[in-house]
Amino acid sequence: MIKYVNTEVVFQEIPDETTLAINISGCPCHCPGCHSSYLWEDVGTPLTTTELEHLIQSNDGMLTCVSFMGGDAEPATVDQLAAWLHDHHPEIKTAWYSGRIRLSRDIDKRHFDYIKLGPYIRHMGALNQSTTNQRLYRCVNGDELEDITYRFWKK
Repeated sequence: MIKYVNTEVVFQEIPDETTLAINISGCPCHCPGCHSSYLWEDVGTPLTTTELEHLIQSNDGMLTCVSFMGGDAEPATVDQLAAWLHDHHPEIKTAWYSGRIRLSRDIDKRHFDYIKLGPYIRHMGALNQSTTNQRLYRCVNGDELEDITYRFWKK
């Protein structure tokens, strides 16, 4: 069972979206320099479909996207929550921020509109730097990943 610690409505994690970022605990990646090391511990509130519905309703009308920030310890659960979200709120896009280099086999790309892959590597920078190893993809046609990382870079 995955748990979340907090949420925040954000405008920069997914370009052109008003996103509910759900910070999931129990991260197994432990990236050096991680800005969210408080998420390494297994703490927080269980993230069930009932809880997800509550989070969506408490932000009613504001959201265009929900992003699962983490969940690498249980990608199948993240996938199930994204599938539920697509079925019950088709008007809301889904995203997943993973610290892994490759997409888990437990993830069905059809359940997501966006997927971020890659651990934070300090000397390479975050998503807003063109030297980053991290990539944000837009899911296209249910099976293709289009790299849109450049959308974070300043012109």
